[in-house]
Amino acid sequence: MDALERIKEQVENNKIIIYMKGTPQMPQCGFSSRTSEALKQCGFEFAYVNVLMDPEIFQNLPKFADWPTFPQVYIDGELVGGCDITIELHEKGELKKMIEAVTT
Repeated sequence: MDALERIKEQVENNKIIIYMKGTPQMPQCGFSSRTSEALKQCGFEFAYVNVLMDPEIFQNLPKFADWPTFPQVYIDGELVGGCDITIELHEKGELKKMIEAVTT
């Protein structure tokens, strides 16, 4: 299975997934740290992929949804965005509503 097929499968099989540098417990960049923290504060489990541990995902994810940077958050198969968008949605209370809509 090539990298784009793996990404597609991951996005389709996880209601909430973040592609990030590092892990939620040990983020490897500030943007990934802030984004995963916003997701954690919503109080729901989410999947993650450490792009630093998978060079094929790292190289191909920007092509998947035409989004060039990391992290990338997907909810219910749709790209939400990166750090700035996720933080903004969280601050407005919209991120939690989006997650609740797909998990309850």
